[in-house]
Amino acid sequence: MPSLKDLKNRIESVKSTRKITKAMQMVAAAKLRRAQDAAEAARPYSERFNSVLAALASSVGSAESAPKLLSGTGKDDVHLLVVMTAERGLCGGFNSNIAKLARNHAAELKAKGKTVKVLTVGKKGRDSLKRDLGENFIDHVDLTNVKRLGYSDAQAIAKDILMRFEDGEFDVATIFYSKFQNVVSQVPTAQQIIPASYEGAEDGDAAGFYDYEPDEEAILANLLPRGVATQLFSALLENGASEQGARMSAMDNATRNAGEMIDKLTIEFNRSRQAVITNELIEIISGAEAL
Repeated sequence: MPSLKDLKNRIESVKSTRKITKAMQMVAAAKLRRAQDAAEAARPYSERFNSVLAALASSVGSAESAPKLLSGTGKDDVHLLVVMTAERGLCGGFNSNIAKLARNHAAELKAKGKTVKVLTVGKKGRDSLKRDLGENFIDHVDLTNVKRLGYSDAQAIAKDILMRFEDGEFDVATIFYSKFQNVVSQVPTAQQIIPASYEGAEDGDAAGFYDYEPDEEAILANLLPRGVATQLFSALLENGASEQGARMSAMDNATRNAGEMIDKLTIEFNRSRQAVITNELIEIISGAEAL
């Protein structure tokens, strides 16, 4: 049985931990509002942009003049996995869930005889995948010093990916991130960005309603690289909101668990203290009777 001093020290230690987790929860809650607003504000633009590209892509189809970003290289032997996670931990299963999705996808591709290359965005994803896919790493993007994500950050990543595609380093590129739904729900998502893959155009967006100048191929050649950057930026924003939501939820759970532990330790401390006092009284009475 631990001594009274040990129990008291442990109670004080858990109280200090609870203060830290409570503070982190409040900070995450403050950051969540801004990150959530940014992610939700970007969705209409991203959806509309993709809708326009879908309409253009459907009109071009598989024509030989179609841009390479749309038609692809004609094969899918080499896959680039862009794994986007956080730079920091203490956010529950946020990072591990994204890494797990990427790890499973890589395993499926390898089982089919495909070559896998990994580009990580965020330190936690790199650390999580290093053991299983370390030999497949080709680069890492460090956003530690970025206080507020901007479109320029996504553009820099997109430029690197597009240069590698032009150099023939891969055939298919897929990004992995977590889509924000609410504070307690973030969905790990895999999205192919090269070759561009779009859902069918929304109602009223059929390409036949518009005449394009220049032609669709020329417009797509200009818009598709921007579409890659837009998808990356949207994924970064979704990740930012998901990270803060997961951290807020994790710190809330940690704070409550610390409170429960303090209650249990306090009860144990009081019982031990009562036992010590009882033993001392018994010794005093026994000594008095002996006299």
